[in-house]
Amino acid sequence: MAAKKLREGVSERLDALAAELLADGLDRVAEGSAVNVLLAVEDAAGTVASYEFSDDGAEQCLEAGRACVRRLAREGGDGEAGIERPVRYALCYEGAVADEDGAFQDALILEFGEKGYHSYSGYSLFQGRGTGDGLAWTDPAPAGELDPLL
Repeated sequence: MAAKKLREGVSERLDALAAELLADGLDRVAEGSAVNVLLAVEDAAGTVASYEFSDDGAEQCLEAGRACVRRLAREGGDGEAGIERPVRYALCYEGAVADEDGAFQDALILEFGEKGYHSYSGYSLFQGRGTGDGLAWTDPAPAGELDPLL
């Protein structure tokens, strides 16, 4: 059986979902709050449901977020959250990215994908946690391709 050919690029709807989740993460950083692992999923009708994973270590929370996307797709959505089977998702969490000198910089990392498309990751560096309007961040930069969750 031939592998399904995935489309390249990011749709406007996925770009908007990921940008909104990143903005939520940056708001939390500006407040001085932990970002944990944030997940937003959207169904074909445009309904968005949000989830947060924080009851375990960072890697376990990230895997729980990824597993949630797969579960929602398998189970046809989440009736409690009012969402049908997801067609796009974005995950956001804190991490660190090495700069040109090998020093690690604080970053919010995004993973995002859409049914039928390749999935990607990106990051936005930040400085000034807890400084409100004093928070500085970079435009999102690409970090690579990921295995699709949908």
